[in-house]
Amino acid sequence: MFALDSRLQQDTLPIGDFPLCRLLLSNDANYPWFILVPRRDDISELFQLNVADQQQLWLETTALAELLKDLFDADKMNVATLGNVVSQMHMHVIVRKRDDAAWPAPVWGKHPAKPYSNEQVAAIRARLRVVLTDDFTFAEG
Repeated sequence: MFALDSRLQQDTLPIGDFPLCRLLLSNDANYPWFILVPRRDDISELFQLNVADQQQLWLETTALAELLKDLFDADKMNVATLGNVVSQMHMHVIVRKRDDAAWPAPVWGKHPAKPYSNEQVAAIRARLRVVLTDDFTFAEG
């Protein structure tokens, strides 16, 4: 049974589910930083997913990145799997802007996380509801 890593639970806010992945929002208002987690047990590496899941992950990742680029008027989209701290397979999809807190450096460890307010999270969810219409189920909240 799928269980989200405790560190991801602690550091993110649930947005909803694509057919394969749980979509999370990193609780850091410095950047629109989203995380896709394939709902599969005991997967820490991309190559551990079967071919169909690898293809689905890429479809979900690229569709999300494209939507976020337009929605947040990104200058660059950062898409990566790292897993050095959280071993559970997850894909970072981060909106970068030339005027963000860390530009042009990576976002990791550059500035302390700035938690979102309830109002900010509600505004992001409302914006996402307009564009995430196909094959996406929003979490309650």
